[in-house]
Amino acid sequence: MHRLLFLILSLFIVSATIAQEPVYYVNISTNMGTMKVKLYNETPEHRDNFLKLVQEKHFDGTLFYRVVKGFVIQGGSSDSRNAAPGRAIGYGKAINIDAEYHENCYHKKGALCAPRQPEEVNHFKMSDVSQFYVVQGRKYTNEELDMIEKATNNPINIELKKQYYLPHKEELARLKKEDPKAFNKLLREIKDKINFHYSISDKVEFNEEQRQVYTTIGGTPELDGDYTVFGEVVEGLSVINKIAALAVDKNSRPRTDVKIKVSIVTQ
Repeated sequence: MHRLLFLILSLFIVSATIAQEPVYYVNISTNMGTMKVKLYNETPEHRDNFLKLVQEKHFDGTLFYRVVKGFVIQGGSSDSRNAAPGRAIGYGKAINIDAEYHENCYHKKGALCAPRQPEEVNHFKMSDVSQFYVVQGRKYTNEELDMIEKATNNPINIELKKQYYLPHKEELARLKKEDPKAFNKLLREIKDKINFHYSISDKVEFNEEQRQVYTTIGGTPELDGDYTVFGEVVEGLSVINKIAALAVDKNSRPRTDVKIKVSIVTQ
């Protein structure tokens, strides 16, 4: 019996090892240094599309064309390749895929993320993987994180109350006087609907790990839940700071071109 149990356990371990997905890394090389980036298996569509574009050399020769100190550095747009100085860029042909949000993938410093068009023209928040941005961000206090949560979540609550509570407001007022039991039943039903839809909404709630990271390492927590994070810089964080410190023009384009080359790291 013990031998059989040992054999089953061994087979389980071997199967789990075989089934484990490989981890992919890329180097984002620039004339200001190289960043080694780990791609997340939690966001497989973004990972695979990004690797495909890297293999096709889509990003090579493009620029970090938008730099906002204390926020992000953005690059990879095809129209930035060989762009004349001072030219407004970042409007290359988009490659849109569905967003992939995961609680373990958030906007800490060094996060690799996919930009997108505004919701007015992109209702499903689809990512544009033809380019990317890397987070510099800043450190936040817990009080600031609380404020971000409230700023995002309170409007959701207000909208749900408008949708589920207000249509029954007069009925509830009547039942409260005439039939307290029916009043409590209807009120519970309304609260349950509000709580359910709130639980599945795009709200922001920072867990302990995220709060620890945002208060010590930094990032851009206000972007969580709105843009897909699909990797992180594991070596070369200082390169982000160098690029973010560059002087920029009115379009946030660095006055010194930062050229990009992306290659897959062979393990």
